[in-house]
Amino acid sequence: MKKFVPALLVSLAALAAPAHAQNVTLRLSHWLPVQHPMHISLNEWSQSLNKASGGTINITIFHSEQIGKAFDHYDMVRDGIADVALINPGYQPGRFPISSAAEMPFMIADAVKGTIAVDKWYRKYAPTEMKDVQFCAAFLRPSAVIQSRTKPIVVPADMKGMRIRPPDGTVAALVTSLGGTNVQASAPESRDVLERGVADGTVFPWGSTVLFGVDKALKYHLDMPAEMGFFGLAINKSRYDRLSSDQKKALDSHCTTEWAAKLDAPWGMFEDEGRAKIAALPGHEVIKPTTEQVDLWRQSAKPLIEEWAKAAAKTGINPQATFDELKKLLAAEGAAL
Repeated sequence: MKKFVPALLVSLAALAAPAHAQNVTLRLSHWLPVQHPMHISLNEWSQSLNKASGGTINITIFHSEQIGKAFDHYDMVRDGIADVALINPGYQPGRFPISSAAEMPFMIADAVKGTIAVDKWYRKYAPTEMKDVQFCAAFLRPSAVIQSRTKPIVVPADMKGMRIRPPDGTVAALVTSLGGTNVQASAPESRDVLERGVADGTVFPWGSTVLFGVDKALKYHLDMPAEMGFFGLAINKSRYDRLSSDQKKALDSHCTTEWAAKLDAPWGMFEDEGRAKIAALPGHEVIKPTTEQVDLWRQSAKPLIEEWAKAAAKTGINPQATFDELKKLLAAEGAAL
């Protein structure tokens, strides 16, 4: 009689052996050029994730709108066109009212310190507001400044009648409240709308103004931080769910507040360095506003907080408590203006 015990033991041992994670390749999409510091940061993030996963998670980065427009990146990652995506909720005004609290003008002084505060703050709200995706991290686009083609914009009254390309819905609301008209365009499209005269000005960060060639269509630059945009990194839910437990652990370890700050730091430095580059360009005028002029801008932005509160309340949150929580975290991180 044949003995089948050894064969049975072999089969049981095979079942008990730990399964090795299958190698996966994730498509990460963004709309920035390869020279942009965020592309470089995302590349470093991808390499670190590959190492943390034991080489089982590989990232292919699609840049410069290769697989989709900047405006569409949230929906792209939701629908699986991209597995991971850089997102800018402000490109879709009104859709993500909670996150836009971080975009209130004249509130944040430092992008990286602000990123730490904003990421900590938003993790509480992301599961509700961005339930279609697996939220990874939130960070701030370094401060943008008001810039124009044909005449300087120095005080809020100068905005009346001007056609302005805003970076997000919050600035769009400010432009409208001051009598201006919004020209919707993503960062890569901004130079074109300015050169064709479709827009008279824009609100754009210093370094990116040069990188995207926007400086070639502008002349006047108001040397005053206007606002910092809310950006984030999101993951397709079903793609995340199909990862092994070890792969999820590796990915989760790269979706932290610490990583949000790492991603943002080179961007902040890059944008700050752009001011001197623009100031050195012939035919450009960098205008330093007076204390009184800055105060006028602060006053002009106050109604935006009231409007934000009305929109945010419709999501079921307590807007005053939510906004106070954000301000408290900004103050604790030394990021408040």
